[in-house]
Amino acid sequence: MANHGRMTTLPPEILRTARLRLRLVAPSDAAVYLEILNDPAFIEHIGDRGVRTMEAARTSIENGPMTMQRKRGHSMYLVERLGDGQPVGLSGLIKRDGLEDVDLGYAFLPGYRGQGYAFEAAQGVVAHARELGIPRLAAITTQGNTPSIQLLLRLGMRYEGRRVVVAGEPELNLYLMDLLDER
Repeated sequence: MANHGRMTTLPPEILRTARLRLRLVAPSDAAVYLEILNDPAFIEHIGDRGVRTMEAARTSIENGPMTMQRKRGHSMYLVERLGDGQPVGLSGLIKRDGLEDVDLGYAFLPGYRGQGYAFEAAQGVVAHARELGIPRLAAITTQGNTPSIQLLLRLGMRYEGRRVVVAGEPELNLYLMDLLDER
């Protein structure tokens, strides 16, 4: 894996799990952000964001996660292994215009899939959403994204059907989880 140019002073940590640290994404994370957004599985299941350069990645971080964090108090977070600080993916909370509820999102680098990191990070993000007082959490997947579907069901989310989230794009599977009723 390439050196992703992480700063010696990390952006603020949001939460920890047994093996992971989730922290705010910063422009200095542009290399790993660019790698995630251009992963073929990300493009297939989440979408092509058209981010192809380091500068575009920095701009996308500033206009995406950093802006959402300032406006809403939550966003996508960089997921790092606790032991060595290695970035393994993204996970967090997104408010999309096409969904009524806040959405649980995640994307992991290919070398770190199948090791339980996505599930562990998602569990932490669900607990964080509860702490923020978010009453219900949504998640969306493409119909063929079996690993994500299994993760969401294992997490306790319930399948609600198919929905168009962005006008003109294909329907996505919608999953929901009530948070405040489960305390």
